[in-house]
Amino acid sequence: MRAKCKSLLMGKTYIRHILDERIKPLAKERFDATTDFSRVPEADALLLCVPTPLTVNREPDMTYIENTGRSIGPYLRKGQLVVLESTTYPGTTTEVLKPILEGLSKLSAGRDFFLAYSPEREDPNNPQFSTATIPKVVGGYSKDCRRVALALYDQIICRTVPVSSCEAAEATKLMENIFRCINIALVNELKMVFARMGIDVWEVIEAARTKPFGFMPFYPGPGLGGHCIPIDPFYLTWKAREYGCATRFIELAGEINTGMPEYVVAQTMEALNKRKKALNGARVLLLGMAYKKNVDDDRESPSYVLWKLLESKGAKVEYHDPYIPVIRPTREHPELAGRKSVPLTAGRLKKYDCVLISTNHDQVDYELVCRSAQLVVDSRNATAGVPRKLHAAVEKA
Repeated sequence: MRAKCKSLLMGKTYIRHILDERIKPLAKERFDATTDFSRVPEADALLLCVPTPLTVNREPDMTYIENTGRSIGPYLRKGQLVVLESTTYPGTTTEVLKPILEGLSKLSAGRDFFLAYSPEREDPNNPQFSTATIPKVVGGYSKDCRRVALALYDQIICRTVPVSSCEAAEATKLMENIFRCINIALVNELKMVFARMGIDVWEVIEAARTKPFGFMPFYPGPGLGGHCIPIDPFYLTWKAREYGCATRFIELAGEINTGMPEYVVAQTMEALNKRKKALNGARVLLLGMAYKKNVDDDRESPSYVLWKLLESKGAKVEYHDPYIPVIRPTREHPELAGRKSVPLTAGRLKKYDCVLISTNHDQVDYELVCRSAQLVVDSRNATAGVPRKLHAAVEKA
């Protein structure tokens, strides 16, 4: 964390898809980066943006929120605004964060300090939207809390969307991500069904999206990744049990999406079998470790699941990812830490029995891949732009 602070103060980025040019102006303005919580009283507003992962039992892990609350609580002063931006279940701000802050500061929310919830909204590496151009949902612990939070965000966001409470704002963020999760599960299921029928789901989606109303395109893949979509639906599922409610639709979507890596590996085995080869002992190149194209974020990436499934069936796996030169330590897959991305050359590609495309980075030369590889299993439709004459080695998954 100290290294990140030092980098920011020097005007340098540590996130690959965010350029130094966006950071440099900050270093010259009224900006500081620190790990010293004793400086909390210097700020008028404290925005908490910390991870909210799941435990090994698929239950909400509130550790980061709780620890952050304990870190700032002793230094909280009257008149400050505290806004939680982490994605979480309805009730977290008032049931988890508020008691910690009040207990340590001896101050009362809504009277001595202002408390609100406003979920982070971003689409990493999407040039069409930035923090300032995405409307911001804001809910307060009280009307005054909401009013103060709106006064802050109205200065920097194109449009603020006030809602009645912190719980309503927390539920809004979950609905957004659950909507995506369920629709991705739908196209993943359709991909499997249409494949049996000999129909290309990608062609069907492109045709369907020409309808100017009533349809929104979602795209299949080898599974869900990132810090939101694979995790957030289970926050509501967990909280719903407290009210005696079953979230069968959400759980079914999670089941389909979770099962996609196994489907892709089964398709890879079948593609190898057509060429009279076994997966056991095969050399496989995973093309992409990031969870989405053109970013260096590998959190919850399905590529890790694919890697472990392939190895469990006897395959020898390597990877190439221009955004992730070395695999960082992860809680779920510590044994892969330190593995390095291999070069993508014609000579090297020819040595693999199969190249499995799990992330469709724009930087990858897919013509080179199709021309050089013995077999390409494409789970992202990344080879769609490659001339048809080079598709002899390509199988969709």
